Amino acid sequence: MNLTRRKFSIAAGASMLAGFNVAHAQADKIILGQSAAFTGPAAQLGIQFYQGAKVYFDQVNAQGGVGKRLIEIRNLDDGYEPDRCAENTRKLIADDVFALFGYIGTPTSIAALPLATKDKVPFFAPFTGAMALRDPFNKYAFHVRASYNDETGLIVKQLTSLGLKKIAVFYQNDAYGKAGLDGVTLALSAQNLKPVAQATVERNTVNVAAAVKTLVAAGPDAVVQIGAYKACAAFIREARKAGYGGTFYNVSFVGTQALADELGKDGAGVVVSQVMPSPYNTARPIAREFVDAVKAAGKDAQANFSSMEGYVAAKVMVDGLKRGGAKISRESLISGLEGMGSQSLGGFSVSFSPTDHVASSFVELSMLTGDGRVRT
Repeated sequence: MNLTRRKFSIAAGASMLAGFNVAHAQADKIILGQSAAFTGPAAQLGIQFYQGAKVYFDQVNAQGGVGKRLIEIRNLDDGYEPDRCAENTRKLIADDVFALFGYIGTPTSIAALPLATKDKVPFFAPFTGAMALRDPFNKYAFHVRASYNDETGLIVKQLTSLGLKKIAVFYQNDAYGKAGLDGVTLALSAQNLKPVAQATVERNTVNVAAAVKTLVAAGPDAVVQIGAYKACAAFIREARKAGYGGTFYNVSFVGTQALADELGKDGAGVVVSQVMPSPYNTARPIAREFVDAVKAAGKDAQANFSSMEGYVAAKVMVDGLKRGGAKISRESLISGLEGMGSQSLGGFSVSFSPTDHVASSFVELSMLTGDGRVRT
């Protein structure tokens, strides 16, 4: 465990064990509740998103907060398991958190959103692109990132433009994996194609042997992966050992830096779609702002795509809080976000309205270099 992970584990563990008193009910606090994976095979997704959000909220708090109220995130570990997430969500709502923020994953968010909706608690910036969370429209759900349909659409367009039409899908056997599979299938069907093969892995496992056997036997030009970083890394290694020489494409939820770290030199040439501007290319002002903020924050945060998503989510939420007026409430946050219209956050466009709670459709492709870096 590196120093950053150790520090986070100690801090998160202490807060979870100690619990929270009624501080969130005080007039000087805005407490956001987050259930996410902070342990287990998907832990880096929760850790990195939280760190990025905290970098921005800490900046805002250092300037007095919003309406003289400081923003805090209360995080609970769900290990990327829906049942644990649902229980965490009930606890957070019972503790009267202001809003739910930065949930990690499709199956977990699907378990949580009905609970938030029932109690009219805003559910903001889940780290998922599943259409099931976007359609039908939900007054209390706000999405900052593009959808998996947007991501898989670009991936399929890229592959077919290169003449690669034999496309297989390796996907997590749950709502997340099926959302990604649906996106690939939809994009292929628009070109009168369909996946040449598909195979699954169970959530929070790396049991990929059967999937490797099935997909390698089909001889695809490329494999689109819809999973978390450990399982996807395991599949790539085992497929290559089995003699597969095609290319691998992943959607953003894989956790790009976590995948790069997991694969090392074996990551060379692996493609990942991104829904945030690259933190490794400072052409956009938002990227420069983010990298500078991470540097100023010190060693507890790292600049990568997942932490950037947390940072951008925090920035959009603060904008919504400020637009809602002097008397801050859940309803004022909703009206503030819906009144945002189209905005450019340093070159990253976002847009909310009373009838559209999906802020972005931005997608671009990146590639792992094999030395732990990402090229866009």
